[in-house]
Amino acid sequence: MKLNKYLILFFIFVQSSFAKVDPPNYNFSLDNLDIFMPGQKLVEIEKKYKQKELMSKKDAYSIYRFYVEHLRYRFAVLVQFNEGKVTDFHARLPQYFLHDVFHQSLINRIGMQDVYKKVEEQAVYIWNNKNNNKYYYSGACTITCFPIYYGVIGLNYLNKSGFKSILDQLEQASKPPSSKPQ
Repeated sequence: MKLNKYLILFFIFVQSSFAKVDPPNYNFSLDNLDIFMPGQKLVEIEKKYKQKELMSKKDAYSIYRFYVEHLRYRFAVLVQFNEGKVTDFHARLPQYFLHDVFHQSLINRIGMQDVYKKVEEQAVYIWNNKNNNKYYYSGACTITCFPIYYGVIGLNYLNKSGFKSILDQLEQASKPPSSKPQ
C-alpha cells in the first residue's frame, strides 16, 4: 500500500515537471505598439484606446498617456502629437517582462542596434535612422534581466521648431535644479 502511494506521488512529480512554463511576456508583441509609431493619427489611436489622459501641452505639441493592457500586463505609453499625428512615444515596460525576449524581438524587427552603452547594471540600446525613426531601449540586470523603457522618435520631427522628444523632456525633468549663487 505504501509503495502505491509513493509510486503515485512519483508519477505526479514527473508529470508536473514537464509542464510548459511561459515567460510573463510570452503573448506580448511589438505589433501592440505599432499604433503609436510616428506618423500615426490620434483619431486612429482613439478608436482602440478610448481612455487617454493629457499630460502636457506646449505650443503645437501635446502628450497623452494611454495604457496598453492584456490579461498579464498593463503599462503606460506616453505619446506626443503635433497636428494630430504622433511625433514620438515612450513606454515604461513591466519589469516582469524578460529582457532577452524583448531585446531579441527588437533585433528581429529592426536589426542590430547602432549604439550600446552600459553603466553598471543598466544598458541603453539605440537604433539610428531605421525606417526613418530613432528607436531606443533600456534594460537592467539584478538577479534577472528586465526591460525598463522603449520608445521611438520620428526623425522628420527632430528638426521641427519647438519639438522636444518625450525622452529629452523626461531626462530634463529628472535633473535636479541647478543652484545659482545669489
